[in-house]
Amino acid sequence: MMKSQQFAEAYRRLSAEIHDAGLARRRYLYFATRIIGWILALAALLVAVGALGNSWLQLIPAGLIGLVMAQLGFLSHDAAHRTIFASRTWNEWVSRCISGLLMGLSYNWWMAKHNSHHANPNKEGVDPDVESTVLVLTPDANARRKGLAAWISRLQGWFFIPLLSLEGLNLHVASVRMLLSTPRLKHRFIELLMIAVRHSAYAVLLWTVMTPGKAVAFLGVQIGVFGIMLGGAFALNHIGRPTVPTDVHLDFLRRQVVMSRNITDGPLVRFLMGGLQYQIEHHLFPVVPRPNLPEVQEIVRRRCAELGIEYTERTLAQAFIHVVSYLNQVGSKYTDPYACPLVRRYRG
Repeated sequence: MMKSQQFAEAYRRLSAEIHDAGLARRRYLYFATRIIGWILALAALLVAVGALGNSWLQLIPAGLIGLVMAQLGFLSHDAAHRTIFASRTWNEWVSRCISGLLMGLSYNWWMAKHNSHHANPNKEGVDPDVESTVLVLTPDANARRKGLAAWISRLQGWFFIPLLSLEGLNLHVASVRMLLSTPRLKHRFIELLMIAVRHSAYAVLLWTVMTPGKAVAFLGVQIGVFGIMLGGAFALNHIGRPTVPTDVHLDFLRRQVVMSRNITDGPLVRFLMGGLQYQIEHHLFPVVPRPNLPEVQEIVRRRCAELGIEYTERTLAQAFIHVVSYLNQVGSKYTDPYACPLVRRYRG
């Protein structure tokens, strides 16, 4: 059995191979066309909202805007990982502007949460995605649920899509809460101003062209579609993969590969996942641009086979079924069926 130091050296060799192959190079044209294209799509849909007026047909552009917002979210995620520009400052401000002005979310909130997740995916007490206040993702977390919360947990797999529809609202609320409550936060007031301008302009548009009831319905559809798209893309990558207790320490290579799940690529998956279908490669090399990840996958998959590291890839349907099954099993207080052999070995 290889030791952690040997896996660490294996990762260094793998990283050198990826960079020597030029796979960390920037893809400016790829991202320029997508940023401009999705912003123009959003502008066109907002014009359509103004043209349709007070009609229930507004629910169609509402859903489409939700889809566009998710695509902008993927691009903001790309910039936050510094995959678009060589300049850290350019990446940060592009991500901040897309998040704040177009989506109404906080770049600061996203970075704090997402960096913790990347450093320790599926690690209890450290990864904020494991410590969900809505879903129960580990047997220990389920044991703490009582009353109505425990009942919902037992059926959480079947509630998966409805719960995801609330994720968009959660992102908006969590962003503002952090900006208002966290001391000494960089660019706090700029982000608050961006979000305030975005929400105000959006509200004025909706309330000007349609009745309050239709405007609320419009927001419900738009935010719901946005939450399902963005939340689903992230949820399928890690839920149902092994969870690691706080006292277990694994080397970086196995920690990122074993705790992640790839989704088999294809045109539909590419649209729905925004590059996150290559979750293993993204976690190993977060600065590699999205369009370079297929080439990275070939190298990583081959190296994992040589090292005897479990590499998991499923179709979109298989991943969804797996996630729903896992949520229902954990929610029913079953012993975790996805306990990792590495966890049992290193638990002490």
